[in-house]
Amino acid sequence: MAERTLRGARLGGQSFEDERGIEFAARQQVGYRCKSGHEFEITMSDEAEIPANWECPRCGSEALSTDGILPEAKVEKPARTHWDMLLERRSEKELEEILKERLELLRGGEIGPAHLHRANAKKRVRSA
Repeated sequence: MAERTLRGARLGGQSFEDERGIEFAARQQVGYRCKSGHEFEITMSDEAEIPANWECPRCGSEALSTDGILPEAKVEKPARTHWDMLLERRSEKELEEILKERLELLRGGEIGPAHLHRANAKKRVRSA
């Protein structure tokens, strides 16, 4: 095996293939400019979809295409609040009825924190 190795050749550092007869893919240069004023070009295939923005290799900020390609506007839907989600399940009339029922149970001492029930129980014992 040692007899077949190429001495002095770096692995992956040099290609021994001949470039004659090879047709490279069609390419284009796409220019970009960042907010800091850095201008650079990226080589892309003619068939590639050109992105409107690219990361600047110098400062890392977002650079826009100098060819006039604009980024797509992102559609932002409004934030759904808890109230919006609640109204999807129940009407306001139903919510008012549930609130009245729960308040009656709370005032009657059937639900709620234990310290409120103890205070109400003491008042009932004294008055009886």
